[in-house]
Amino acid sequence: QLQLVESGGGLVQPGNSLRLSCVASGFTLDSYAIGWFRQAPGKEREGVSCISSGDDTKYYAGSVKGRFTISRDNAKNTVYLQMNSLKPEDTAVYYCAGLWDGKACPEYGMEYWGKGTSVTVSS
Repeated sequence: QLQLVESGGGLVQPGNSLRLSCVASGFTLDSYAIGWFRQAPGKEREGVSCISSGDDTKYYAGSVKGRFTISRDNAKNTVYLQMNSLKPEDTAVYYCAGLWDGKACPEYGMEYWGKGTSVTVSS
């Protein structure tokens, strides 16, 4: 069964850091573009970051650029999202999604989705 599983969410104070993990089972991530998306309460889901297949080009939403870093560890079949300098507006459920041979991460074109991990940034 092909699936993605996110982990690493939790409750943190503003200014602190979290690292989210997206682990694949049933397929190897290195052939996939992997995107991180988030949905805050009462808001639509939005793209946060993407790492393309092949050359690992990285993309970031303007709201997280300079604070979040996406990376891939093929040996662990895992993609990470390092989140630094967290703000209350980063509070959301974070999802990872995969697209085979993708050079970008179009939200409505992603093939596989995880069930999400919750991040709450609050003092």
